[in-house]
Amino acid sequence: MVELNGRSALVTGASSGIGAVVAEALAAAGARVGLVARRKDRLEDVLAGCREHSPGSAMWTADLADLGGIGDLAADVEREFGGVDVLVNNAGMPKRRRVQDLTAGEADEVMRLNYSSPVRLTLALLPGMIARGRGHLVAMGSVAARLGPPHEGAYGASKAALTAFWESMAVDLDGTGVQVHVIQPALIAGTELFTLPGNEPPISDVSDALPPQEVAAAVLDALESGRFEQYVPGWFTEMASGKAADVDAFLAGVKEWTRDQLQ
Repeated sequence: MVELNGRSALVTGASSGIGAVVAEALAAAGARVGLVARRKDRLEDVLAGCREHSPGSAMWTADLADLGGIGDLAADVEREFGGVDVLVNNAGMPKRRRVQDLTAGEADEVMRLNYSSPVRLTLALLPGMIARGRGHLVAMGSVAARLGPPHEGAYGASKAALTAFWESMAVDLDGTGVQVHVIQPALIAGTELFTLPGNEPPISDVSDALPPQEVAAAVLDALESGRFEQYVPGWFTEMASGKAADVDAFLAGVKEWTRDQLQ
């Protein structure tokens, strides 16, 4: 297991679900963890759990969709922690809706939180990592980034954009000591992606969802192994490579599956 004693980590979207579990896993590995989310009461609960392992952990209440406030947030965290060694960009929102039912404003809203926000936070913290010659930049993507699931155009596009940025960043940061990782989860239990208002019910069977601890394990494994991309569960790697080999056949299969699910 990766040892993070003496290191600091910042986790966004840390008030519940994947973010909360990842934050506590990082604290258990020895990191001083910073938590960021909108809901102060829930953040306080997660912070209490983190402090059982890492008493120096702290929290910041912030709306990451407010892009103008991200620079100040990054500066506050760096002042408090003296730098960030691990950044986990986990905050995000769903938007399950057919594209013909999607408004331009909704598409922009998803892209702002799921793509622009983590990119801005990353760029704000990156100079410090480069100056120290070490760091880990983790993006919480989704299998939707690679597989284009039905009724997930806005969400999938935001995660695909994030993944593409991370791929280029992995090359650009070669030799700096800063490592880049993307975690691509499938259906994960305990998140609010399936229950938030303003979304269609999920087409997939959510009873097959994995616990968020599987995602936390993937994050820790990425930090230890240095791997760029990890799917949760891992067999989605084969599905993504199969799609890349024949996109037309893949889309034909998804169309057929979708028709069957909606009958």
